[in-house]
Amino acid sequence: MGFWTLFGVASMPIVQVLIVSVIGALMATDHFNLLSNDTRRSLNKIVFVAFTPSLVFASLAESVTFQDIISWWFMPINIGLTFLCGGILGWIAVKLIKPAAHMEGLIIAMCSTGNLGNILLIIIPAICTQSGSPFGDGNVCKANGLSYTSFSMAAGCFYIWTYTYQLIRNSAVKYNEMKKEEDLLIKDINKDFNANETSHLLLNEGQAHVDPENPTMVYKDLANSEKKQGSSSRLIETLQNMLEELLAPPTIGAIAGFIFGAVPWLKKLLIGDEAPLRVIQDSIALLGDGTIPCITLILGGNLIQGLRNSNIRYVTIITIIVIRYLILPVIAIGVVKGAGTLGLLPSDPLFSFVLMIQFVVPPAMNISTMTQLFNVAQEECSVLTMWTYVFATFALTGWSTVFMWILT
Repeated sequence: MGFWTLFGVASMPIVQVLIVSVIGALMATDHFNLLSNDTRRSLNKIVFVAFTPSLVFASLAESVTFQDIISWWFMPINIGLTFLCGGILGWIAVKLIKPAAHMEGLIIAMCSTGNLGNILLIIIPAICTQSGSPFGDGNVCKANGLSYTSFSMAAGCFYIWTYTYQLIRNSAVKYNEMKKEEDLLIKDINKDFNANETSHLLLNEGQAHVDPENPTMVYKDLANSEKKQGSSSRLIETLQNMLEELLAPPTIGAIAGFIFGAVPWLKKLLIGDEAPLRVIQDSIALLGDGTIPCITLILGGNLIQGLRNSNIRYVTIITIIVIRYLILPVIAIGVVKGAGTLGLLPSDPLFSFVLMIQFVVPPAMNISTMTQLFNVAQEECSVLTMWTYVFATFALTGWSTVFMWILT
């Protein structure tokens, strides 16, 4: 494949995302007012509860078998490495650039969480069907590619709705608690100052008396009491959070998809022209088809608000782009070539290509869904997503060329 041919193939899905995002942005403007904040929040909940689980289940139940799960065992590990390496680099970036509290989890998520499903579902089959593809027969390549990407999407779903979900959630909780404490502290200080100015004067003169109404002391006492109670309650809360995340609808959809795909008699109930319950699979697939356009429209709607209100520093944008499109792809080459040398991968070069691409894809659009769910850093997420997807057009093209040259 020539460079410009590959450039067209790799950039097409990114251009599609940008076009639909622009439509969503126009729908969110005051002129149309079709995607208000409340509308986007409600639509996000529908995506979270219905569309995403349906997409994951339909893809897995149809394309994955038990033998595939066994032979592709390294893919979940590879995805875990993308999250681990990106998360470590994102954490280092947060410590260096010192963003606002509500941005910390978002920056780490942007560095660690790639779009492991939607982009690959478009890019891989498109590369396979191109004339002169290095991965052999187009039909066989496309069938294998769809299976790889479906498995990638499902495995990535576990990481996204546990690790990334927790990142955004913790960031929202931390930010909301900080705002609440600041508001209460300011309110109590002002109230105390107005009610008992004499007490403040005595304190300023160095008296040993400590005003029992002093809100700072109240917060210290509360903190001490929480520490005494805290260990067991934190453990219980952590276990509850883990259970809640494992029972999230997308995760349940992935588990169910694996079960129906791996068990032949269950698969025959849903998949195939003669399947007695084929209408259920068709209905679930129909719901899943709404995932990508809805997420992308919401992304564009958030972008309008983000461009108006967001104050993201350029260093934040540059840092995420450098991590995702310069550092992680180099790590990908080392990881996949090392695993291949050790005999841990199937012989199909397309499988290795998918593993490498998993390090280069732009941030997952589900991050936008999570910021909407927890009402934190929505505008900043939209702006960062816009810039990362613009640069992804060039990064995916360039690195795809490099990866295919290495593998073939």
